[in-house]
Amino acid sequence: MQQQNIRIIVADDHPLFREALQQAVGNLFEKASFMEADSFDSLQSVVAKDEDADLVLLDLDMPGAHGFSALVWLRSQYPALPVIIVSAASDPRVMRRSVEFGSSGFIPKSSSLDTIAGAINSVLGGDVWLPESALASEDEAMREDHELAQRIGTLTPQQFRVLMMLADGLLNKQIAAELGVSEATIKAHVTAILRKMGLRSRTQAAVAARRLERAAELDG
Repeated sequence: MQQQNIRIIVADDHPLFREALQQAVGNLFEKASFMEADSFDSLQSVVAKDEDADLVLLDLDMPGAHGFSALVWLRSQYPALPVIIVSAASDPRVMRRSVEFGSSGFIPKSSSLDTIAGAINSVLGGDVWLPESALASEDEAMREDHELAQRIGTLTPQQFRVLMMLADGLLNKQIAAELGVSEATIKAHVTAILRKMGLRSRTQAAVAARRLERAAELDG
């Protein structure tokens, strides 16, 4: 067991699995401390309070997140913070795409505690960790997903929130009410989103955002 002080953010909406992850890290680092998040909103709050955390262990399937959207947000807002996806997804394409979207690794939830601990240790050492089942050649869809992630990564935090609400099918006036701003402000955000993403309509923006979710679907 290593003596290093380390701070881990565990983002998963299942309390028992958060506990299991903490056990795995605790077996590896005697002085590990943990912050927990059970949704995308709570993840944003936790990271804002501890920007100097050493690692985020992130589930893909959390309330408020669309596929890789939480990962893309973390990469755009906190590029120096390592993120490992810990997910029930088993498709090698999802595992590889997680790295394309900026994660430092992918740990299947079916992994043993020893495997989880080893993967975390590897990433903290500066490596990228993927299970052997994920190792295969890239395809065109992965390249396109990577380009999409880069474009979405240029959005401001507020523009990102608006994009996610577009993906949920909300109208401008509904988004304005949710965020406590004017409808004109939302229209300005949508215009900026379309410009940054090279799109022509809010429908295209919503489709692009939903692609983040499809990219993370099981066996998609």
